[in-house]
Amino acid sequence: MHRLPDRPAVETTALNVSPSASPSPLPVPPEPKLASRALLRSGESLSSRRSTPIAELRVSAEQWAAVMGSPALSLNELQALEALGRCRRVAPGELVFQKTQAAEQLVAVLDGVVGLGSMAADQQFHLERSVHGPAWLDLSSAWVGAGHGQDAQAMGPAVLLEIPLSGLRPLLQRFPDMSERLLMALAQTVQKLTGATHDLMAKDAQKRLITWLLSRAAAPDGDVALRERKRELAAQLAITPETLSRLLRQLMSAGLIEVRGYSIKLLNSAALRALVQA
Repeated sequence: MHRLPDRPAVETTALNVSPSASPSPLPVPPEPKLASRALLRSGESLSSRRSTPIAELRVSAEQWAAVMGSPALSLNELQALEALGRCRRVAPGELVFQKTQAAEQLVAVLDGVVGLGSMAADQQFHLERSVHGPAWLDLSSAWVGAGHGQDAQAMGPAVLLEIPLSGLRPLLQRFPDMSERLLMALAQTVQKLTGATHDLMAKDAQKRLITWLLSRAAAPDGDVALRERKRELAAQLAITPETLSRLLRQLMSAGLIEVRGYSIKLLNSAALRALVQA
């Protein structure tokens, strides 16, 4: 029996388990220490955390393309955004923003993973989905002029891009094409969330897992690289980690998948698609 690794896929250590043997439990990395607790006790606001000018952190062309789309930004657009935006490093477990906090800027994850969910009264974070950089974390709340829709917590060391809306508005008048880029990014986010909502309402847990595997496969009957921790993936599928492990065992027993270290091999994509459509 194989277990889905509870560590990021970037780890180089793999599970060496034969199909007939029971795997040794994976060492589970400790939960992130909540740097935000000390922050909240001190009364310091999240928005007052020190940020760094973009030029000092060297935002790559790939990161700009991920958040602003293609084609590449012009030199004038790039310089204007670099002058306006700020980068912020966050520690594991640190709150990125709270839903009770006024949203005044567009926020993206440049590097690392940030979880979206809700912080309970006991300071336990309930993960609902995660965002792997480079990608937008909250592109919409600032435009609405209210609070963020969810709490956000760093799942590990991360670098954020923050673009204040007050400075972005005149920038969009200077560079109208930038509005189209942001609208496209927002539409893609809405489309993705709509698809996830549909899957949650119309598909059971096994079908949601298979849909996720098929969407992440590099090729038919290919490998699915695991970037997510088990807890992250389970949250995306709206199931518990234990249910996720059970579903993977069922698919393995049926000869449909094989867990190889930090990847999952799809052995019969046609049969998996048939299960989703059943």
